[in-house]
Amino acid sequence: MADNPERSSDSRPDESAGGGAGTGTPPPAETWRPKFNPWLIAVVVAMAAFMEVLDTSIANVALPYIAGSLGASADQSTWVLTAYLASNAIVLPISGWFAELFGRKRFFMMCLAVFTTSSLLCGFAPSLGAIILFRVLQGMGGGGLQPMAQAILADVFPPEKRGLAFALYGITTIIAPTIGPTLGGWITDNYSWRWIFFINLPIGILTLILVFRLVDDPPWAKRVAAGGIKFDYIGVSLLALGVGCLQVMLDKGQEDDWFGSHFILTLAVLAAVSLISLVIWEWFYKKPIIDVHLFKNLNFLGANFMMFVFGILLFSSLVMMPLFLQTLMGYTAESAGLVLSGGGLLLLFLMPVAGVLSAKVQAKYIVAFGWLTLAVGMYISTQQLDLDISFKAASILRVIQVFGLGFLFVPINLVSYVGIAPEKNNSVAGLINFMRNIGSSIGTSMVTTLIARRAQFHQVYLAAHSTLGQAPFTNATQGLADQLAIAGLDATRAATQAYARLYGLLIGQATTLAYIDTFWVLCIGSTIMFILSFALKRNSPGAGGEVAVG
Repeated sequence: MADNPERSSDSRPDESAGGGAGTGTPPPAETWRPKFNPWLIAVVVAMAAFMEVLDTSIANVALPYIAGSLGASADQSTWVLTAYLASNAIVLPISGWFAELFGRKRFFMMCLAVFTTSSLLCGFAPSLGAIILFRVLQGMGGGGLQPMAQAILADVFPPEKRGLAFALYGITTIIAPTIGPTLGGWITDNYSWRWIFFINLPIGILTLILVFRLVDDPPWAKRVAAGGIKFDYIGVSLLALGVGCLQVMLDKGQEDDWFGSHFILTLAVLAAVSLISLVIWEWFYKKPIIDVHLFKNLNFLGANFMMFVFGILLFSSLVMMPLFLQTLMGYTAESAGLVLSGGGLLLLFLMPVAGVLSAKVQAKYIVAFGWLTLAVGMYISTQQLDLDISFKAASILRVIQVFGLGFLFVPINLVSYVGIAPEKNNSVAGLINFMRNIGSSIGTSMVTTLIARRAQFHQVYLAAHSTLGQAPFTNATQGLADQLAIAGLDATRAATQAYARLYGLLIGQATTLAYIDTFWVLCIGSTIMFILSFALKRNSPGAGGEVAVG
């Protein structure tokens, strides 16, 4: 590498390993500026990230249509989602390595081209096997878009404006999965499921052209000299096996009764062994594909853990509210999406506010405030959620739930760069996005499992107190049967209908209690994160990744 003047900074000591910013001379970031307005570049790269994140959720509601059109079962169609998420998660942590191999701009454009082309192929897929293959390719292309977009923003903006830039990026990563199901449902109902993939074409082509025209790599983000990179076959194999097994386990676990299934148990063992082996291998390998030594920086480790929990909280609440409204309240997908829209609009306002605050206030204090308000929001959800909740009340409750999220994404990202050398930006972005995505998958699986298991628990408890020996139950049954008899049913049918309706009410109450239990879990998790926030390093507000002195 030494023969490449643009990578001469690589000969400096690795600052990330020691967790400090003072062990070497940082590259001359002040002397490099992008040729075009940074905000114009930010809009372009954020557009690419938005398109990719949107595809993680837009196909969810279209699965029954895809299955019917391609002659597949509902269970088989879920592989359309699993294939995308698994391949996407595999590429995320190694995107920094690919950026070093090809150059960041070139790698970003390659990802855009693969994502756009595979979107076209998904739209024309003639069979389930074909669309699963094309979704794997789409996920691989999309896996590099989020971290490269974030790394580009970290470099093109001066430190004092980096918070606002991350706010723009945060809007795409939080709003996209919120509107994805609603948009996917509308497109599928009014056109065809194939158009949920075709809409990526004009956006992808336009973004590709704009990236080629506007984006340039800083000296420390260009490709390394020929022969400077050795492909880590063992590391890639362990990563693919570990993440692939983990993703399939998370997506199929509840469906197959988790560890009661030999298939899920096998996946869990393979995932654990592969990922642990990966960390050990990458730690000692001379040229690792994942820079695990970054985790020696305890601040970076803490930021990644918080982003992991952030992913869990974000997708947990995102899954729970529409699921509650549709399964228990009878809302349509469109109506449930409208309930979420108020929270999305609030985040559009709060993310830039958090970006402005990050230039004036310690990042860890903003993070602590975010976790505290999130814990309060989850607690209020345990008190307000019931089967009589109105559309207005549900919309207000959603706004309360997401308020804290607006103060977490930007400062956690800022904290992750504290004490890290600028040439490590690609790796930092890849790992932090990987942790958020894995957290999102775990959060989705966690809440669906908790709701199912706790609903069974509450159903058993309520059923034990809903027998003919219980006077309130007997009176309620007799009263309902009398009303049905007055409506014209004979005595036998009236009694049967009364029992059926009361049983349905019991199921609804048990499931509602399960949702409340799950919100309690999220409340406790947020409270723990609030306490841990104060362990993060102090940063100098407005100085990006600089550690505060004194």
